[in-house]
Amino acid sequence: MSETLKSHKILNDPVYGFITIPSELIFSIIDHPYFQRLRRIKQLGLTDFVYPGALHTRFHHALGAMHLMTITLDNLRNKGNEISDEEYEAALIAILLHDVGHGPFSHALEFSLLQNIPHESLSLLIIEELNRQFDGRLELAVKIFKNQYERKFFHQLVSSQLDIDRLDYLQRDCFFTGVSEGTIGADRIIKMMDIKNDQLVVEEKGLYSIENFLSARRLMYWQVYLHKTTVSAEKMLINLIMRGKEIQQGRGKLNGTEELIYFLENDFRFYDFENSRELLDRFLTLDDFDIWGAIKLWKNESDYILRNISEMFLTRKLYKINLRSEEFSEEEIMDLKHKTMNRLNIPKEDLHYFFNHGSLSNNAYLTKERIYILTKKGKIIDVAQAADLPNIKAMSKIVKKHYVCLAKNLT
Repeated sequence: MSETLKSHKILNDPVYGFITIPSELIFSIIDHPYFQRLRRIKQLGLTDFVYPGALHTRFHHALGAMHLMTITLDNLRNKGNEISDEEYEAALIAILLHDVGHGPFSHALEFSLLQNIPHESLSLLIIEELNRQFDGRLELAVKIFKNQYERKFFHQLVSSQLDIDRLDYLQRDCFFTGVSEGTIGADRIIKMMDIKNDQLVVEEKGLYSIENFLSARRLMYWQVYLHKTTVSAEKMLINLIMRGKEIQQGRGKLNGTEELIYFLENDFRFYDFENSRELLDRFLTLDDFDIWGAIKLWKNESDYILRNISEMFLTRKLYKINLRSEEFSEEEIMDLKHKTMNRLNIPKEDLHYFFNHGSLSNNAYLTKERIYILTKKGKIIDVAQAADLPNIKAMSKIVKKHYVCLAKNLT
């Protein structure tokens, strides 16, 4: 690296052991309040309602992804690929900051607390702001993140179907949930990676590791990320925030941190963040604790919707959820709505806070974003065509499940 640390900085990670911070610039970024905030945002949102060990944070994940990126770039260099020190550091910064735009509870509130603003869009704004604060030293990291750097494989390592982000979160989430079936063998996948025609490829002998990776990812989605109890808890949380917004923007005033109330009072679009450094800074003070603090306060609110959902959260009385492959008919939905209204004794206009239905989809392999295999003869082919692996072909099909989720009773 172009800089040496004044003192050797090493962190102990439960998944990989010792992680070295390779430059002063990267250490300064990790030390920045924007990045330190990730300590207060859980990686898996409300999944600890199902798997009690799932308490790891976005901070853990970002550092782990940076560590895997160093191993990957070292491996690519060892195979004769030219990677300059500047490119090396920029790639580490891009993966380190790829999730810095996440709000409270990660994905759960991405489209309720804010108005349909994906965390990747906010991550880019934050990286660009850090680039200004660090006098343009993140310029190449910004280009890699935006896929504007001419060497496209760097962006593929940060964001693709076989990126470093996925390699870390699958291993990390397996470790903290205890779902060992999701183990992926990231070390072997990384050792099999190479660059051909500026394209990230996997050597043919790593084919079965890729198949295992895709199978593990599909399993983790149904068993962890889209677990029906987690879906139920997330729907409750979204309903709670939507009710908080309705009250704060209408007739009442709620208790909560100043920044949470500010985002409940206002509906911001992405262009608002683009045009206001102050708004971005205010968002970057929000974390899981703002929401939990509000839930503890709102259990004493006069509004029965806020009071009940908050109490349910604190006592883990989650909505009952039915998840199945067949779609629910209109008659079934209407019947369940009617029964829920009668059982809870609530008016029809409040039902949507205690009753939700919809669908979840999971496809382990998207054919439009390919994983490429480098054959022994030097050809580059799509992994689904690389061998007679019907499992991978099947994984390119979208699997959809339908759910109905409703409150069993009011507290």
